[in-house]
Amino acid sequence: MSEQQRRRKPQSRSKPRRKAPPERDFWGSATAIENDKRVDVVRPADDPTAMIRSLGQPPLPGSQVNAEYNFALVYDKAAALAVALAAASGLLDTDDRSE
Repeated sequence: MSEQQRRRKPQSRSKPRRKAPPERDFWGSATAIENDKRVDVVRPADDPTAMIRSLGQPPLPGSQVNAEYNFALVYDKAAALAVALAAASGLLDTDDRSE
């Protein structure tokens, strides 16, 4: 190979430029937040695993009971953390549910 061939830089093709995506406000605009003064309260679920259990046992042959138990632990922990966050931000429903 000659010296000139080694020094040649590969020719780059010009790539067409992409259009910049339109800017969007992910969380919404400040005026939309100001107009929505309603704040919902969080009510703890009586049984956080009810919906998942309604789907049936997990499809894990040989360890369905263990999987169901461990999933229930995770759902209960997630529900407890959600209630703690709601309480910390003042959104926890403290009314009695004796109905």
